Amino acid sequence: MTSNRVAVLSRGALLAASAVLLAACANPAPGAAPAAATPSAAPAVGLPADCQPYERTELFFGTGRAGKAPISDQEFDAFLDAEITPRFPDGLTMLTGLGQWRGSDGKLAKERSAVVILLYPKPSAAASGTKIEEIRHLYEQKFNQESVLRADDPEPRCVTF
Repeated sequence: MTSNRVAVLSRGALLAASAVLLAACANPAPGAAPAAATPSAAPAVGLPADCQPYERTELFFGTGRAGKAPISDQEFDAFLDAEITPRFPDGLTMLTGLGQWRGSDGKLAKERSAVVILLYPKPSAAASGTKIEEIRHLYEQKFNQESVLRADDPEPRCVTF
């Protein structure tokens, strides 16, 4: 990784950690009134005054390919640098893991996977959603993938910098 990329991923890691830690604070207890989600409204008790509502999307990229070697770390890094980072230059987090899923052929596939966590301001959700769909489509086309799993949190998260 280049030092510039390390800085981007480190900031993204901080974003992801902040979102996870603040998620518990942002979700009220059962029966309690929900906290205001606008930056101009008073923050919920215990949340920073400069809390901003951010959306969270996780993308799960498989690396297996029928009849070919799995997508290498270098190939994925090149895709990350060329397609994902330019669309989300403020930061992201990339994790690696082992995944499994049932393909359209009914067979269970196990493969190494990459998970990209994106946090973006709530006001930019529509534009960010378009960029996310572009990323999914490009990856499916470039690496002959059946799909890229997208998981969106239903509630905005409190984020501060």
